[in-house]
Amino acid sequence: MDAPLPPRTGADDDDRELVAGLLGRWPEGLFDVVVRDDAGVPVVIRNHPLLDDGRPMPTRFWLVADELRSRIGTLESTGGVRAAEADCDPAELAEAHDRYAAERDAAIPEDHEGHRPSGGVGGTRQGVKCLHAHYAWFLAGGDDPVGRWVHARLQGRPASTEESGG
Repeated sequence: MDAPLPPRTGADDDDRELVAGLLGRWPEGLFDVVVRDDAGVPVVIRNHPLLDDGRPMPTRFWLVADELRSRIGTLESTGGVRAAEADCDPAELAEAHDRYAAERDAAIPEDHEGHRPSGGVGGTRQGVKCLHAHYAWFLAGGDDPVGRWVHARLQGRPASTEESGG
């Protein structure tokens, strides 16, 4: 990348470069790589809940792998969001949103007085907004029924929210 590296991040310079290349821009806040592929390339990053300028970042886990982002984008464009929402138990999904929000909120400094991120997975309070965000959290070890649903679909299997994996 031609632009200078941004000043703050939890990742090392190599990961900053890789993630910026995958996203096509520099991330606006601290992040760590939490899932890598077999070659060591970042697949999922965990964002700090606050961006460098103090704005809230509700998406804690972000899918950065090109091929997976493309495949999930295709799944979304063919009705995947509605299908996942219909196939997943609403109570289990609500519990997942609560767990996601609690994990994210625990990373906010206690003395923070500004705006805070809200909602659960991908910043939504209920239902499904973004399959990418659910799948990123699932790959990072989150207990997410939508992430399991996406995983099954990507594996060419019927979507069962009873599966575990990652």
